[in-house]
Amino acid sequence: MERRTVTVSALGTLLALVSYTAPLTTLRSISADLGSGPSGQSWILSSMSLGLTAALLTAGTLADEHGRRRLFVLGGVVLAVASAAGAASPGTVVFVLGRVVQGVGAAAMIACSLALISHAIPPGPARARATGLWGAALAAGIASGPVLSALIPWRVFYVLIAMAALGIAVAARSLLTESTSGEPRRVDLPGMVLLAAGLSALLAGLTEARRLPIGPVPILLLVVGVLLLAGFVVVQRRSSHPMVALGLFRSPGLVAATTASLATGLGVIAVSSFLPVVLQRGQGHGALFAALLLLGWSGTSIVTALLTRRISERITGAVRLGAGLVVVAVGMVPMVWVRPDSGAWLVLTGLIVAGLGTGVVNATLGREAVASVPANRAGMGSGINNTSRYLGAAIGVTLVSVLSTPSGTESPEVLLDGWDVAVVVCIVLTVLCAGVVLACTRRAPAASPVAS
Repeated sequence: MERRTVTVSALGTLLALVSYTAPLTTLRSISADLGSGPSGQSWILSSMSLGLTAALLTAGTLADEHGRRRLFVLGGVVLAVASAAGAASPGTVVFVLGRVVQGVGAAAMIACSLALISHAIPPGPARARATGLWGAALAAGIASGPVLSALIPWRVFYVLIAMAALGIAVAARSLLTESTSGEPRRVDLPGMVLLAAGLSALLAGLTEARRLPIGPVPILLLVVGVLLLAGFVVVQRRSSHPMVALGLFRSPGLVAATTASLATGLGVIAVSSFLPVVLQRGQGHGALFAALLLLGWSGTSIVTALLTRRISERITGAVRLGAGLVVVAVGMVPMVWVRPDSGAWLVLTGLIVAGLGTGVVNATLGREAVASVPANRAGMGSGINNTSRYLGAAIGVTLVSVLSTPSGTESPEVLLDGWDVAVVVCIVLTVLCAGVVLACTRRAPAASPVAS
């Protein structure tokens, strides 16, 4: 049962990340086929992040209450239907809506995967190995998405994603054991609505703000998003059955895991997401070359995620996360000096070093996200962790995009000058988050996670 749970959960996570990263190297062909302008291209890149970020916490909470296997299977079906709709899209609007729904389906699969593993495998070396495999699957999805999409016509690729998602849903329904929190609770409908609406408005505003000058619409969306999220916090503090038990954040482990997850989105994911644009527009490389070069980061992180289980248990999760983020920041440094005629070795060296740290962070996050909350809130812990990752990615990609290509028509030299500034910003954010994570090691760990 343990092996089946890890295999199906890891495959679901891998497929979700394949779907997420697929457009990175094929944005040109997709936008040309659909007739997408600069704004449409931004939405193609951002739309799945919107669905993921808005739905991850909701999916994790519903999974704890109504069944983790059930939500995982439903997520696979939703991902399949949305991918099929994307394959048949006649234009940008339908494709973007399909990507948003893909994000919702992927959110259910990602949020439930860690919760399923935590239920099936008790804490200890076995769970460390399982979360290492989960982290490797995460990295493998990031790695294979751009490469496969560069080799296969994009509409065919989306059909294949739909078929794979259905297959995983059927396998999960047949092979996995159902689990819940064991404590029936009322659904926090106001919290769910406020969270989904607030994150959606915030991410929509960030997407529209990628082109300068910033108009009134994105500013309004950002303000509305912040206000709705503030309302969400108020509701959670007053609710007798909150969607997110804010008391959980008294656990240093959860604070460290959430901050580290946010840092991966703000830093290395943001940089790697925009790197194919730099390689293609700034240096004239093709989509396949860009995808293969990215393997220096994602491929290395697969290996280090698998090897993380060999790290001594005496080294705490916060130390692993903080040290991993520092290595990631060091790896991003060589990318500051990318020029139109610089060799691929410069980028590849930085990606490999960043991959060393990313693998450790991904594998450790998989364990800490569920270990730092009560067992009956594993889905919530996973949802908090992954929401931080994709919210950070949405913010980070926006910063990199605005700093690198404010108008979308920059020359290669101007684009690379802006890219240099953007990478420095991502390095600084990563180091700051690493400092917060390491500071969590100075706090005495709670005897057990706080449930409310």
